[in-house]
Amino acid sequence: MKQYILLFLTMTSFLIVVTRCADYPIDEDGLLITDRAECYVSNFDLLGTDFQTARTAAPAIDTTAQTINIEVFFGTDLKNLYPQFTLAQDAKLDPKITGKEDFSDLTNPKKWTVISGNRKVRKTYTVYVTVQQPS
Repeated sequence: MKQYILLFLTMTSFLIVVTRCADYPIDEDGLLITDRAECYVSNFDLLGTDFQTARTAAPAIDTTAQTINIEVFFGTDLKNLYPQFTLAQDAKLDPKITGKEDFSDLTNPKKWTVISGNRKVRKTYTVYVTVQQPS
């Protein structure tokens, strides 16, 4: 009898989840399109090839100017950094991050667009990287 009750509860939970997800359409990436219009970066990091942070301090994220200023340690391999974004809930990033990025051209900062959960708001953030001066 316990097995039938467990099976019933499992199936009921599954149906509730499927029904809730069916309330929202799915985008081309397989992500739910929600009602959320928030569109911002709340945190950012650059990881080296050892997957440890390469930044000297917390980044300066300006959600009004849509800029991110980050300083990395002297000697950091700028051609092999993994950007890590934390976004508003249900937001996504374009272009997608699929691996390491080359930040070695400091005069041409990288840009990513944050897209809101409802896919109606887009904000392009510019990432400015500076290198710590040797001591």
